Amino acid sequence: MQAREEIIILDFGSQYNQLIARRVREQGVYCRIFPFHVSAEEIARMAPKGLILSGGPSSVTSPGAPIPDAKIFDLGVPILGICYGLQVTAHLLGGRVDPSSEREYGHATVEQNTEESPLFEGLDHCFQVWMSHGDRVNLLPEGFKTIGVSAHSPYAAVADETRKRYGVQFHPEVVHTPDGSQILGNFVHHICGCGGGWTMGSFVDSSVKEIRAKVGDGKVLCAASGGVDSSVAAALVARAVGDKLTCVFVDNGLLRHGEGERVQSALRDRLGINLIFVDASRLFLERLAGVTDPEQKRKIIGRTFIEVFEEEAAKLGKVDYLVQGTLYPDVIESVSVAGPSATIKSHHNVGGLPEKMRLQLIEPLRELFKDEVRQVGLVLGLDEELVFRQPFPGPGLAVRVLGEVTRERCDLLRKADKIVIEEFKSSGWYRKVWQSFAVLLPVRSVGVMGDERTYDSAVAIRVVESQDGMTADWVDLPGELLRRISNRIVNEVKGINRVVYDISSKPPSTIEWE
Repeated sequence: MQAREEIIILDFGSQYNQLIARRVREQGVYCRIFPFHVSAEEIARMAPKGLILSGGPSSVTSPGAPIPDAKIFDLGVPILGICYGLQVTAHLLGGRVDPSSEREYGHATVEQNTEESPLFEGLDHCFQVWMSHGDRVNLLPEGFKTIGVSAHSPYAAVADETRKRYGVQFHPEVVHTPDGSQILGNFVHHICGCGGGWTMGSFVDSSVKEIRAKVGDGKVLCAASGGVDSSVAAALVARAVGDKLTCVFVDNGLLRHGEGERVQSALRDRLGINLIFVDASRLFLERLAGVTDPEQKRKIIGRTFIEVFEEEAAKLGKVDYLVQGTLYPDVIESVSVAGPSATIKSHHNVGGLPEKMRLQLIEPLRELFKDEVRQVGLVLGLDEELVFRQPFPGPGLAVRVLGEVTRERCDLLRKADKIVIEEFKSSGWYRKVWQSFAVLLPVRSVGVMGDERTYDSAVAIRVVESQDGMTADWVDLPGELLRRISNRIVNEVKGINRVVYDISSKPPSTIEWE
């Protein structure tokens, strides 16, 4: 891929790292996140236009605190320290950081004491910010001056304009700092000199060239799940290599209503992609018979998928590459920064498949966040219904059918879930929330329908709002919407006589029930 303007973010353990990156990319500037301990020499080889030092939970004076290579300040590129990033800048350059007797958490007001700093260009003299710190800078390094103060931070924003080094004690990346995007935009455009030409259109053009050069005359295989990530990855690779790509879609009997037909329409009919459809639902459901443990369900589904996928792949002859829909958050979460940010998860799109099949990986979306993937999907011509589809778990309905998974119980849940989706789309709520779905509970309850007593199943409705799925909160839906969903499910789905609404947040609960 051709050289491009880039901002590098050093990770000191902030929970907002991905948000910083998203805000920078919203400015049309490419950026990546690296552990704080990456060497100055390695950063120099990447030739970034600027560095952002993230916040973090540590104190710079504590033993084992994350301290970057001090030589980053000799690279000659603009630097912006955010919260802990400001404190570690002051600490390394000769200033002093102390615990504050008046900590700041939450909303605060910053007052500029200069009208000349390009970091605050276009902002009012006083502006609202979000603070979250217990330590504060009490002595500035040589060459720095104060450009903003708050009630409890005499150095809420500082600058060494000559060397283009800046620091803010607040968090410009969060929505609680209304002018935060303007501040980050000033940094990447006015201070770092970035032009802002990184768009999803340019990403598609450069990715197509890169994939085409890599594949050459080889054959490419993709496991299509019907989800946004795998569909966009398949569409992008198809644009690059055409009929050298073959997608395999496996119906495991755990799909939502009409899922198989939608995938075939989106990929084969609309985009002309070679698509093999495999109905392996009987095999999957036979192997899940009698299994109630959630982890065991996942393992059975993973092993069976690999078996079916390999069998279909073998029919194609020699295949050289495997496409995976890995996203940038997967990459970040798989890399520990050896202290402040623990590895959240080991990423695997198709459990064990690349190593087992010994294929070279093509991960065309590994630089993108979810919202960027959706934009790429639109650029590639995918249907909006598919592009804006809510996340769906890899094991499918197996983790939403609590207890034993049978074809009958899956059919029951499919009908209820279809009603939830229909009502959310018709009411305009579907794209306002992160996920909205039904869960079939392993309980039956007494009901009365007409003059008859019933003893049928119950479903729970789960609706959450979230930015990235790492944390989530339940949604306070209009009572009328919940009433319609409940009435339709009980009246239209024979075998269900009770509907409940899940009002648990994550944490302590998870989004899925299993």
